[in-house]
Amino acid sequence: MTAADRIPGPSILFCPADRPDRYAKAAAAADAVILDLEDAVAPADKAAARGHVAASMLDPEATIVRVNPVDGEAAEEHRLDLAALDGGRYRTLMVAKVKDPAQLDHLHQAGYRVIALCETAAGVERAFEIARHPAVVALMWGAEDLVASMAGKSSRFAEGSRAGQYREVARYARSRVLVAANAAGKVAVDTVFMDIVDLDGLRDEAEDAVASGFAATACIHPSQAEVIRQAYAPSAEEREWAEAVLAEAEVQPGVFRFRGRMVDEPILRQARRIVG
Repeated sequence: MTAADRIPGPSILFCPADRPDRYAKAAAAADAVILDLEDAVAPADKAAARGHVAASMLDPEATIVRVNPVDGEAAEEHRLDLAALDGGRYRTLMVAKVKDPAQLDHLHQAGYRVIALCETAAGVERAFEIARHPAVVALMWGAEDLVASMAGKSSRFAEGSRAGQYREVARYARSRVLVAANAAGKVAVDTVFMDIVDLDGLRDEAEDAVASGFAATACIHPSQAEVIRQAYAPSAEEREWAEAVLAEAEVQPGVFRFRGRMVDEPILRQARRIVG
């Protein structure tokens, strides 16, 4: 992965594009902010929201704009989103409900970097193809839109011993998007945790995300951003181990035993990621 393929993280905070009063606070709270022109903005307010985004002066390296889907009923909104952004400072787009890599061709031609949201049955099914599109720098998945695209009711169990846990279809989509992104050498972004007050639940999911191979997690409230950042940060013990095993590798070529564990190149790659 080159520097141009990377996105800021690990905490990425959504901010409604029709609330310019919140832009600076959101940008300060997280590693990156997503100015959302799609679901967070009512149809009647989208034109004003586009104007607010176009006039804003956030750091373009840490700002993502979520635009409306390329096709369907929102196609005209997508066209208007791009018209408002044309020639502007923001060059990284999060594209909602991507279903086909060909939908991103016009964005590649315009020089945009794309975070493709695989949040429908079609998008999840074609995640591997979407990840390989030249405009794509990252994939993200979405649980509720996915379930809605299949006329389902909920992505999580509501009660019983599995209350709060994802249903199997959501777990499948999460894993598929994660593997697709990494197979293509792109970034994988985990979806939002909707229960704002349950910071322990968020921490558990963020820790699972980084352990599984996600590079970032999106969030919907400033209070969630620091929890995510802490979950992704290596512990003091992990950093000490990583530095020690890399030092040992300098004097032990090939596969070697370290603290009771066999160490080979995949283990060393893990250590290098921890050290940064």
